[in-house]
Amino acid sequence: MTPASSIHKGFTLVELIILIVVISAALVGVLIVFQNTVRSSADPQEQKQALPIAEALLDEILLASYDPVAGTGPPRANFNDVDDYAVPPYSTAGGMKDIQNNPIPGLQDYNVSNVTVTVVTLDDTSGTLPAVTEAKRVTVTVTGPAGFAFSMDGFRLKYVGP
Repeated sequence: MTPASSIHKGFTLVELIILIVVISAALVGVLIVFQNTVRSSADPQEQKQALPIAEALLDEILLASYDPVAGTGPPRANFNDVDDYAVPPYSTAGGMKDIQNNPIPGLQDYNVSNVTVTVVTLDDTSGTLPAVTEAKRVTVTVTGPAGFAFSMDGFRLKYVGP
């Protein structure tokens, strides 16, 4: 039988202190990663909010007439052709507004900074399809609370209706 004094059970004080230091260092590293993640987690949310704002306005513009319609112009409720949004470029200040120019709650930090409409030719690079010469490229730019700018493009084609 072995004497009780030669059997070691447990840890020494030095081993416990080293264990605490190692675990503390690892925990600090993990907490720094969490802190950085939480700090920047709101940034993508602000950018994601700009997407539906730009998309909604772009849809509104693309539903308007391709050809200029006489007697239109500001306010936005009177816009009925694509070019009405471009001359002068439609923009908002003090937050997003609905078509009746009423502020939209929660979107006071977002603004339409620019709308451009340019006539373009859409051409098939393979030469299979004929070029579309009556097309307008619409670009909507939305700025967010952090000062970033988000742009979205769409095309309004002239087509013959039924």
